[in-house]
Amino acid sequence: MPIGGSPRKVISASWRRSLEAGIHPEVRAAPLVYDVGDIGDARSAHPLNEVLPLLNHTLLQIADEAAHIMVITDADGHILWRDGHREVLRRADAIGLAAGFSWSEEAVGTNGIGTALATGRPTPVYSAEHLIRVLHHWSCVGSPIIDPDTGAVLGCVDISGTTKSLPPATVALVGAAAQLAESHLALRMRESDERLRCRHRSRLRASGLLVTPSGRVISGLGGERLTLPVGSDRMVLPDGRSARVESLGDAYLIMPFGVSDPPRLNLTLLGAERPHAELDGAHVPLSLRHAEILALLASHPRGLTADQLSFLLYGDEGNPVTIRAEIHRLRAQLSGAVAAKPYRLVGEVEADVLSVRQALSAGDLATIARLYQGPLLPRSESPAVRRERDELDARVRSEFLAKGSIDDLWTFAQTPTGHDDCEILEHIITNTSPQDHRHAAARVRLNAEM
Repeated sequence: MPIGGSPRKVISASWRRSLEAGIHPEVRAAPLVYDVGDIGDARSAHPLNEVLPLLNHTLLQIADEAAHIMVITDADGHILWRDGHREVLRRADAIGLAAGFSWSEEAVGTNGIGTALATGRPTPVYSAEHLIRVLHHWSCVGSPIIDPDTGAVLGCVDISGTTKSLPPATVALVGAAAQLAESHLALRMRESDERLRCRHRSRLRASGLLVTPSGRVISGLGGERLTLPVGSDRMVLPDGRSARVESLGDAYLIMPFGVSDPPRLNLTLLGAERPHAELDGAHVPLSLRHAEILALLASHPRGLTADQLSFLLYGDEGNPVTIRAEIHRLRAQLSGAVAAKPYRLVGEVEADVLSVRQALSAGDLATIARLYQGPLLPRSESPAVRRERDELDARVRSEFLAKGSIDDLWTFAQTPTGHDDCEILEHIITNTSPQDHRHAAARVRLNAEM
């Protein structure tokens, strides 16, 4: 409604700020802050570019039908987009209510955009409530849009028209449109958070924190926001603990000092074309070279030097410098699970190859049959891995031939090692009836080998 009598508190406070900023009531237009060639870059780089279609769909048709225009600004009140009723757009050009112009209170005094940005809430400004007289034929309502990640203002959405007042529903509609834009941004933020958690899951310990560049904790102390240190890798957490800060590029890993939370590492290396690890339950794919290093470290719990690893992996042609580079990458992938000087696995370490060896020593055929899925890293040409692979295959085969039941032998025959083993197949044929499907399958395989 048009204002009569004493001004509203929000308006009188805005007038004081505007006059203190040196705004004169006879200002004729807003100042230009963007050249024509720069406005495109400013739009594409701004976070509200993502919600522009949503705001257009929500407000633009209503604004056009009501002879109003929709305006969207950045956090400084600089107009990035506008659209709406053609005649109102033409009149808006005369006062600089157009893309590239500034509508902060410091630029044009009290108005729906600048005052909404100054107060942080939806604000209508009617007719003579504007400080500068050229705007007394206009009414507008603006609502700030808040970044759900940082809590900072991203910009303002505004409806303006050449009227003495605006329908009461317009204020609510503009506020609802801003909230809708914030909800859309929050959904995108949550999707981004989940991608970050998945990407860096292997780096987290139970006591660690994953933090966005804005300081928002997305794994660990839920709901907390931290002030990240500048130029330092140390900080004090809100509970008083000291912690190490590590940049992951798109996030930060914060690990409290003195936490006894050993990593749990489980390696799958037998029969695996794609070997992998599980670090504290998180799946971590492994390159062949990293799998070879982990296989050797698992077999040498007291650790190996770079020179020793180089020789085991490459023989006399090995280069310790290459190994150090690979270990550096591996330690980054398996944070806390690989120690140095010498290189060794720490924490709770399990590996299918270790479990099979233990089962062989104990004569536990059931465990061997369950865990032995094939040769150790079948694609590896490393001399040390090949030796361990051949020895393990021979021990498993010998154990099954000497003590295994038909079920054990058939299980072994499903692995790459036993699939075409003639002696294994002959034992199955000899000890099963012709009606047994295993008898028929073993005979087909055996005939194929002859």
